[in-house]
Amino acid sequence: MANRPDDRMTEVKMDPANLYLEEVFTDRRVGTIRRLTPVNGKGAIDAARAVSYVGETQVMTSVGALPISFEIEAKDLAEAAAKFGPEAKDAIERTVRDLQEMRRQAASSIVVPQGGMGGMGGLGGGGMPGGGKIQMP
Repeated sequence: MANRPDDRMTEVKMDPANLYLEEVFTDRRVGTIRRLTPVNGKGAIDAARAVSYVGETQVMTSVGALPISFEIEAKDLAEAAAKFGPEAKDAIERTVRDLQEMRRQAASSIVVPQGGMGGMGGLGGGGMPGGGKIQMP
């Protein structure tokens, strides 16, 4: 019997002690800032926790738009907007470095045909098993 999606899934449960009201602000040009205001289970503002700001933008690549998301340390929306540009630039540079590292790791991976090296001069005739398909690790 095939596994149903609900058989493999762990319990999905939202934490009522860690809820946020999310507001989105944009200049309709370079990105958005999300203000995450902590709230309690009844939706009232939880002053014991700090408000968070998250910047979002995208860069165009040869395969389409790449979304970039980053935290902005700020005490209010005006400060978050002022810090958006430099924080976005840092996030884009980190993303480019990460992509270059992933590309380097993929290029240096050893590709072994599925089924190992059996059939090389042993029983069962010559040739490598696996039908010549290249498997990416």
